[in-house]
Amino acid sequence: MLIHCFRFIFGLEREPGAVSFIGMNPHALAVLEYREALDLVARHASSELGGGAVRALQPSADLGWIAPELERVDQMRAFLGGDTGWSMAPVPDVREAVRRLRVEGSVLEAGELRGLAVLLASSRSTRRAVLAQGGAERFPLLAMIAGGLLEAEKDEAQIGRAIDEAGAVRDDASPALYRLRREIKTVRGRLVERLAAYMSSLPDHYRVSDSSVTVRDGRYVIPVRREGRGEVGGIVHDESATGATLFVEPPLAVEAMNRLRELEAEEAREVLRILRELTDRLRPLHPEIVASLAGLVALDSLYARARYALRVHGHRPAMLAAGTEHYEVTDGRHPILLAKSGEVVPFDLRMDQGERTLLISGPNTGGKTVLLKAVGLISLLAQSGVVPPVGPGTKLPIFREVFADIGDEQSIEASLSTFSAHLKNLREALEGAGFESLVLTDEAGSGTDPVEGGALAAAVLVELTRRACFTVATTHLGQLKLLATIERGVVNASLQFDAERLEPTYRLVKGVPGRSYGLAIAKRLGLPDAVLASAEATMPQGERDVGRLLLELEAKEQRLDAATAALEAERARTEALRAEMEAREVGLKQREVDAERRARQQARDLLLQARAEVEAAIADVRGAGDQASLDEAARAARRRVEEAAKKQREKAPAERRPRAGAPRRAAVELEPGLRVRIESLGRTGVVLELRDGKAMVEAGAMRMLLPKADLTPLAAGDQQAEPRKPSGGYYVHSVDARPEVDLRGMRVDEVETTLGRAIDDAILSGLPSFRIIHGKGTGALRAHVRDLLKADRRIATQRPGELFEGGTGVTVVGFA
Repeated sequence: MLIHCFRFIFGLEREPGAVSFIGMNPHALAVLEYREALDLVARHASSELGGGAVRALQPSADLGWIAPELERVDQMRAFLGGDTGWSMAPVPDVREAVRRLRVEGSVLEAGELRGLAVLLASSRSTRRAVLAQGGAERFPLLAMIAGGLLEAEKDEAQIGRAIDEAGAVRDDASPALYRLRREIKTVRGRLVERLAAYMSSLPDHYRVSDSSVTVRDGRYVIPVRREGRGEVGGIVHDESATGATLFVEPPLAVEAMNRLRELEAEEAREVLRILRELTDRLRPLHPEIVASLAGLVALDSLYARARYALRVHGHRPAMLAAGTEHYEVTDGRHPILLAKSGEVVPFDLRMDQGERTLLISGPNTGGKTVLLKAVGLISLLAQSGVVPPVGPGTKLPIFREVFADIGDEQSIEASLSTFSAHLKNLREALEGAGFESLVLTDEAGSGTDPVEGGALAAAVLVELTRRACFTVATTHLGQLKLLATIERGVVNASLQFDAERLEPTYRLVKGVPGRSYGLAIAKRLGLPDAVLASAEATMPQGERDVGRLLLELEAKEQRLDAATAALEAERARTEALRAEMEAREVGLKQREVDAERRARQQARDLLLQARAEVEAAIADVRGAGDQASLDEAARAARRRVEEAAKKQREKAPAERRPRAGAPRRAAVELEPGLRVRIESLGRTGVVLELRDGKAMVEAGAMRMLLPKADLTPLAAGDQQAEPRKPSGGYYVHSVDARPEVDLRGMRVDEVETTLGRAIDDAILSGLPSFRIIHGKGTGALRAHVRDLLKADRRIATQRPGELFEGGTGVTVVGFA
């Protein structure tokens, strides 16, 4: 890549061992419009040099160059597709400045130095952009080029301080220059004022109307009528076209003018000193500057090719070794036609082992020649390191020679008829084509008697096929369409034509020859039926039979295409419906999660109310004095708690209630000693006794008479006996609440549910504090837990655990 750019920039001859480029004859490149296609790519460069490097590309036969070059384009395409928003920096054309910089003692002009400063800035910014954020690992081939770019920020800044963007030396480039230019400005101003005053003092018949001080030959002069020459004196520097006006430097201006000239000479010497100093500063960097210029041009060339690939939705083809008997193009499009029309019908073409000649037939204006050129251009561009407009899965063998016989190339000057021009091109192909060659021939056998032309074309195609050339030919001749049935390696193809509308569809169909539709088109254009019937009658019976057979095949093909399109549309509708149903399912699940979250929050609020009721009841019990008061307080407390439970059941959100028609859990008989879950409170208890269809349940310090429907027996593994206390005492203790919960290893949704229930139990059990074990890890679980705690109004305090409690792997909370 860099070698190519060095050659382009400095016009070097190809050195021994360089990349092997095809010695393409100008005729093939011209008829395939190869240079026009490269020009389309070059327009995407950011600079003239980058575009020129693209235009200087040549098709190569070296797989070791082509494959890495296409990979570089692919990496540049991926780089452009990132989120950096990067675009190629400007690459100024400083080739002449670089050449002069190499000469010892040379001094560059201010504009040349400014151009080198722009080059240094582009080199620095491009290097940093490509190598930033792991670019060396993600884009190694680009990084190899960018790594050779020069970073000389101090030199770049030094030039910027001395020379402005317009390429002029700044006044403050040095103290001496600043002083000189100020003095020059002062002297010049005074001189002009004196001359203007003197001119105003002249008699009217010596003065020129509407005149002012001007400059001639670098000297300040005043315009004077010729008759006033003797009165003014001084030196005449110029006269008007009529000779009536003289431009005179009066004696009073000579001394001031000489002083101005002296100052200007000093200024020029100071400017030269500054330019020499800057030039000498850059001279040791000459090799790095040359390498940077070549590297930037190389990257701009890749930039243009990557942007082109993005523009045409091209995909990097897999390049196969020369002589490989496999050719496959998917979604192929003619590059130039694509640029002109914007939309073209793509073609798919696959040639397997043993298939060496593709014979395309069909009517005029059906797109055969466009397809022929597209096949040639796609290969030439790919072998030039350009991603052509093809789809994924494209596989192209390398061709060492390309021969093209396309178009009407008759020449009066060269005494060549159309047929002679075809023969000249075919002779060149027969002389040089081999198994690593691509041969393209348009309208084979045309331009002479159809019988002789067909026989000659058949002989040429058979010879090329037996040499294993990859040949693509177009024809109208019926006898050539039969060639595929008698010669191994020849395959028919056609570009589909709508027989009803008599319009081309441009769809390539392999394996079926095409009809010319000459009579059908003539009928549509209004030729008499009698003439058409006579023409058809004179056709050989075999031709008519073949025509009818092809018509039936095309009709079946079109029906098959229509059915395939309908199936594809139905599949697309099914996929869309499936995607819609999946989206609905996701939305439903999300709504269920949201409803569960809302229900849990409402339940927590109700539990807080219940806790307040329980604490008030316990306070009443503890405040009772004698046994009678104690019993009455206990009964009041039970009523209070039962009433709270009833209110909670009534306020419970609809999401927590069983849906109509939902399957119910199998009924389990309740009995004393059975551990159950109180659904309305979201906690567990023990059944003490059954009475009147209800159950007396002990939950912590309280006993409640609850409906059986509100109770769910726990699983067998959770039916563990709890220590019983004397029934006469009312005390606070928890049935199953623990002072800690372990959340390690749980999913996010499990954490929220488990933590919420554990806090509920701890609050109802009257625990003053609670320990949450979340582990250390990455800290994500700890952060999630603390976010949940901040949103919970029941939590008064939270802190990391002490060292003996588990350190930062634990959070200890206090309740409100």
